[in-house]
Amino acid sequence: MRETIPIASDHAGVDLKERLKRELLALGYAPLDLGTDGADSVDYPDYAHPVAEKVERGEVQRGILLCGTGLGMAYAANRHHGVRAAVAWTPEVAHLSREHNDANVLVLPARCISEDTGVEILKEWLATPFAGGRHSRRVAKIEPGEGT
Repeated sequence: MRETIPIASDHAGVDLKERLKRELLALGYAPLDLGTDGADSVDYPDYAHPVAEKVERGEVQRGILLCGTGLGMAYAANRHHGVRAAVAWTPEVAHLSREHNDANVLVLPARCISEDTGVEILKEWLATPFAGGRHSRRVAKIEPGEGT
């Protein structure tokens, strides 16, 4: 069974979201589009929370969010227990977010990167495993009351 990956954006990330959905399909994943679908201004938390909730509840292993800078989506998603949303603007940052921080939500700054760079970041993030080891101890300390 293909892994379902929810993906959502605000108005600034719609075009890149559509490209990433096609890439996910080509890579064998099942993208679940949680909106938005147009260029009309919307509020990013309305799209960040549904993706983060799916990760928080364990319905999916990971998700993808897009907005202009990536910051707003990351702020909202990281309010959810167990969600580690990382803004990545290069494949190297995406790699390290997975390898060192076990990021389970990729956040892309759609106004700051090209579509091709977005695809490279996505592929690197999907392909990179969590290293564990000393990083597990550090990740455990992110959640209040855990790992301390």
